[in-house]
Amino acid sequence: MISYKDAGVDIDAGNSFVEAIKPFVKSTQTPNVIGGIGSFSGAVRLPIGYKNPAILGATDGVGTKLRLAIDAKKFEGVGEDLVAMCVNDLICNFATPLFFLDYYATAKLEIESAKEVVKSIANGCKKAQCALIGGETAEMPSMYEKGDFDLAGFAVGIAEADEIDRSKFVKSGDVLVALPSSGLHSNGFSLARKVVSELGLKFDEKVSERKLIDVLLEPTRIYVSDFLRLKDKITAMAHITGGGIVENLPRVFPAGLGAKVQKSAIKTPEIFKIIAQKVEDSEMMRTFNMGVGMILVVPKENVDAVLANSDGYVIGEVVSGKGVELV
Repeated sequence: MISYKDAGVDIDAGNSFVEAIKPFVKSTQTPNVIGGIGSFSGAVRLPIGYKNPAILGATDGVGTKLRLAIDAKKFEGVGEDLVAMCVNDLICNFATPLFFLDYYATAKLEIESAKEVVKSIANGCKKAQCALIGGETAEMPSMYEKGDFDLAGFAVGIAEADEIDRSKFVKSGDVLVALPSSGLHSNGFSLARKVVSELGLKFDEKVSERKLIDVLLEPTRIYVSDFLRLKDKITAMAHITGGGIVENLPRVFPAGLGAKVQKSAIKTPEIFKIIAQKVEDSEMMRTFNMGVGMILVVPKENVDAVLANSDGYVIGEVVSGKGVELV
């Protein structure tokens, strides 16, 4: 007779894994969480104090940055990447993150490395001030090569219904404030990996006093605390992911408005300059964040307060027109 384990799926390992990650999950719990891990679904109470609450959801993965992490066997940051790519989208619609779930699919469950990934997800959730209320782990030996795994994440937040569409609040003359990225974040890694290979760079080579692999795998910055601190001073937010500033910033503008961005004002880390040795400038701008992870649209009268309470800096303004003009 053939067992499930003979077919490549170890139920006992899965159960052991759930027990092993319970402390990480518990560390993220908020007062709104109902119950604990191990039920068929996670439950969260809706926070009080909202007049017309709406629930928002966002989902994403880590992309081919995960390929680098697997090859380097460095998993301590990929969970933060996963959380960041979801919650950073939620806050652009002025939603406060409530909870997060993950999906971990692999050829064979390696408990120690999987624990490291979930610990990283929990760290991301704590930075995002939301609860990790559940997830799913799947062993699929026919779908993945040995040693490989993939991640998906799902975040849910809450907002006042009339505050979700930020474009209606944006006005000509509003100031654009850039919040620095922590690096490449989780976009453009197929191109970045190809450039690193063609340049013949080694992962232990130094970039800005750090190993290249550490620079590449630096976790995506989570901007939830910035949002919660500044939300009453800003008009809108744009998460700069795939498509760069030129494609993501216009998503927060109403018809008839665009942006003028001072390209020379952008503080671009060394890693982007290395990649630019092999990539056209226009391709860099529409693939990478170039050092800007989030752009805040700020009324002129609030600019000083925003700058004083963040690490942001001014890169441009909202103008009549369409799209983003780099000057």
